[in-house]
Amino acid sequence: MTRKSDNPADPFKKALSEATRVLADDPELGVTFSVDPPGQTSDTVRLPQVSRRMSRDEVLLARGTADSFALRRRHCDPAVFARYAPQGEQARAIFEAMDRARCEALGARDMPGTAGNIDARIGNEAMHRGYDQIRERADAPLAEAAGYLVRHLTGGRPLPQGADRVMELWRDFIEEKAGTTLEGLGDKLDDQAEFARFARQVIDDLGYGDQLGDDPDLEDEDQEDTSEADEDSPDNAGQEEEDNAEDAEAAPEESQQETQDDAQAQVTTQDADADPGEEIESPEGEAPQDPPPPAPISEADPDYRVYLTDFDEEIRAEDLAEPAELERLRSYLDKQLEPLKGAVGRLANKLMRRLQAQQNRSWEFDLDEGILDAGRLARVVANPTTPLSFKQERDMEFKDTVVTLLIDNSGSMRGRPISIAAICADVLARTLERCDVKVEILGFTTRAWKGGQSRETWLNAGRAQQPGRLNDLRHIIYKSADAPWRRTRPNLGLMMKEGLLKENIDGEALEWAHRRLVTRPEARKILMVISDGAPVDDSTLSVNPANYLEKHLRDVIAMVERRRLVELLAIGIGHDVTRYYERAVTITDVEQLAGAMTEQLAVLFDTDARARARVLGIRKAG
Repeated sequence: MTRKSDNPADPFKKALSEATRVLADDPELGVTFSVDPPGQTSDTVRLPQVSRRMSRDEVLLARGTADSFALRRRHCDPAVFARYAPQGEQARAIFEAMDRARCEALGARDMPGTAGNIDARIGNEAMHRGYDQIRERADAPLAEAAGYLVRHLTGGRPLPQGADRVMELWRDFIEEKAGTTLEGLGDKLDDQAEFARFARQVIDDLGYGDQLGDDPDLEDEDQEDTSEADEDSPDNAGQEEEDNAEDAEAAPEESQQETQDDAQAQVTTQDADADPGEEIESPEGEAPQDPPPPAPISEADPDYRVYLTDFDEEIRAEDLAEPAELERLRSYLDKQLEPLKGAVGRLANKLMRRLQAQQNRSWEFDLDEGILDAGRLARVVANPTTPLSFKQERDMEFKDTVVTLLIDNSGSMRGRPISIAAICADVLARTLERCDVKVEILGFTTRAWKGGQSRETWLNAGRAQQPGRLNDLRHIIYKSADAPWRRTRPNLGLMMKEGLLKENIDGEALEWAHRRLVTRPEARKILMVISDGAPVDDSTLSVNPANYLEKHLRDVIAMVERRRLVELLAIGIGHDVTRYYERAVTITDVEQLAGAMTEQLAVLFDTDARARARVLGIRKAG
C-alpha cells in the first residue's frame, strides 16, 4: 500500500511537472526539484525547491523557471542553435540571451500567462545578481541587456526591477548600433534559423563580428560553388577565396573607419555623457568592441581563464536555507559535537587570556612625576637621600584586528571534518568577539558536480579547447566581519546540509577572501584557510592541464604573501598543505583541529618572538 505524502507542496510539484511536460511538448521530460541551481539537460529540467510552506515567491519562481525551460525546449532546436552559435565568448552569450528571449516571447504570445511567471524568474535572478544596485554601464552585462531588450520589444511588458536597469544602461548603445536591424525583430520569431541570422547581424552591429566565426550559410554556398568551379574553371575558386579573404579583412576596417566618419561623432557625444572620461582614459573606447576588454579574472595570474562567470554565486548562508532548517541543522551540529565542546572551550579560554593580557594596561616606573609609587617608599625611609619614585599608567599597543576563517566546503570534507571545522569556527568567533577582534567566516565550493551550467553551455557551444575554469562557483558568507555572532550562529549549521558540499577551487576562493579583507579598515588582517588538500574540480581538470587549478592557487598564495597586506596561514586536515603555504600546520586527526586553530591564532597575537618561532616550528617538523 502506497503511503500518502504529508508534504503540502507535493501536489503542486506534481501538477507543475505535468504542466512543464505539456508546455515543452515532451511527455518523457524529467522534472526534478532541488536546492541546486536550476538547469536543463537533454532529458531533464531542474527546478528550484519548493518548501512545505509554499510561499508566493517560491511558487512564482518555480513556475517561471519551469515555463522558461519548457519554452526553450519547445521552440529551440539544439542542432540549429549549435549551427549558428558564435565562437567567441561575448558573442555567444549575446546570441544565447537573445534566443532565450525569443522562446519566451513566443510563449507569451501564445500563452500570456507564462509572461508573468517568467517575470518572477527574471526578477529573482536580477535581485540575486545585484542588478538593482548597478549604476555604471561597465558593471551591467551586455548579453543580458540584449536579451532583456528583445523581450521588451517583442512583448511590450515592463521589465522587473534590476533587469530594467541593465537594459536601460545599454539601450541607447544597442539601438544606436543595431537600431536598423532591430526594426525587423517581430517578423523573425517563428523561424529559429532566420532569427539566428538576425541575432548574428545584431552581434556584428554591436562590434563583435570578429567573434562570430564562419557563416554557416556561406559555408554551404562555398561548397556548391567549389564543386562547380572544379568542373568549369579552377581559377574561379581561387578568386572566390581571395575575395572572401578581402571581405573578411575589410569587415573590421569598415567597422572602425566608416563608423568614425558617420557614427563616431554621435557615439562621442552620446557615450561621453553616459560614460564621462571613457575615451580620454582608454583609447580602446573608440574601438567598435564596446565595452573595453574586461579586467583579468585573477590579479595573481592574468592568464588564468574562466569560461563563464554568469552562473557564479556569492551568497549569504541564510539565503541557502530557511530559518527553520538552519535552526534544525544547527541543533544537529551541536548534538554531534557535544563531547568536543569542553576541549574546544578550554583552548578558546587560553586564547582569550593571551589576548586580554595584551589589552591590559601597564605601568611605567621610576619616573620623575606621576603617581607616587608607595611600593618603593621603603627605599626612601632607609636612605633619605633617595629621591621619591613615581609611576604612570599607559595603554599597551593593540592593533585593531580582523580575522577571516576560509573553510573548504568540498565533498571530501563531508562528515566529521566539516562538523569540527564548523564548531571550531563558531567558538573562535565567539571568543575573538569578546576581545574586540572582528571575525569573518567564509566557505567555498561549487554549485554543481561535474561543471554545472557552465559546462552545459560549453558543450552546447562546441567544446572550445582549454576553456579555463569550467564550473559554477559558490562562495558562501556565513558571518560577515561586522555581523554580531549571536545573529549568525545558526548559519554555521548550513555546513551540515545534505548536497551542499561539492568541489573545491581554492585559488579563486582565496583571492575572493583576500579582496574582502584588504578593504577592511582594521590595522591588522589575518586570513586562516582550513582545507583538506589540493583544489579539485573534475570538469575543469578534464579539459585543461592537470596542474591548472593548483598552479593558480600557488600564484594567489605568492601574491598574498608578496603584498604583505594580510597575514596568511593554513591548516591542512589529513593532507600536507605546507607545500602551498609558507605558514601552515598539517594535522592527521580532525580532533586536533581545535588546538591547531587556537594555537596558531594565539601565536600570531603573542608578542613573544621566541614563542612564535617555537610554534611555527611545528610546520617544519610536520
